[in-house]
Amino acid sequence: MDIEIKDIHKKYGSKYVLNGINLVVDAGKCIGILGSNGSGKSTLLSILAGVQPADDGSFLFDGNDLFKYSADYSCLVGYVPQGTPLIEELTAYDNLLLWYDKKTLKKELAEGLLKSLGIDEFLKTTVSKMSGGVKKRLSIGCAVAEKPSVLLLDEPMAALDIVCKQNISEYIKMHKAAGGIVLLATHDLLELELCDEWYIIKDGLLTRFEYNGNIEELVKSL
Repeated sequence: MDIEIKDIHKKYGSKYVLNGINLVVDAGKCIGILGSNGSGKSTLLSILAGVQPADDGSFLFDGNDLFKYSADYSCLVGYVPQGTPLIEELTAYDNLLLWYDKKTLKKELAEGLLKSLGIDEFLKTTVSKMSGGVKKRLSIGCAVAEKPSVLLLDEPMAALDIVCKQNISEYIKMHKAAGGIVLLATHDLLELELCDEWYIIKDGLLTRFEYNGNIEELVKSL
C-alpha cells in the first residue's frame, strides 16, 4: 500500500497557495509537513481529506484516485483538523455514536484508544462545555473510528497534556507498525521525532528537508 500526491494546485484569488505539490509515501511511514503560518499545510491536508477541492491534481491510493472514487473515503482516510469537527450541542457520547456502532464503542471505551485518551471520563459532557484539549482528544477518537489506513493530522497534539501526547504518540507508532501512513502537519518537537521524513511547504512547493534535531536550522528553512 502506498499513496501518491500528484501535482496538486490550489489558488485563492490570484495567489497560488499550492503550486504543484508532489509526494509519494510508502506503507508504514510518517511524513512531517512543516511550514510557516499560511504556507498551505492545513490547506493541503483538508484537500486530501476531501473537505475542499483542489484546483488540479490527484490523490492516489494504491493507484486509485480518491478524488474521483470517494465512496470509501472514511474507511481509508482519517482527518484531524486544527479546528473542532464536532457537533457542539451534543455530548461526547452522542458525537462518538455518529462514527461507532454501540458494540465497538463500548469496547474502545473499555480497552481501546478511546480509553487511553480518557474519553470515558467525559462521555456525558456537552462539546460546547469542553476545553480545547478535551475537544482535540474527542476529535481524534472520532477520526480513527474506521481504523483508516491513512491519517491526516493537523497539529494533533496542540492543547494536549503530556499524558495524552504520549498516548497519541504510541497510537501513531502502532499505526505505522501495522503498515499505516501518517501525514502530520506540525511544529511540535515530539511530533517531529515520530516522523520518518520531513518536508517543508514554501512558496507553494513541497521540498524535502533533512531534520537532524537542529531547531535553529529548521526555523531558518521555513
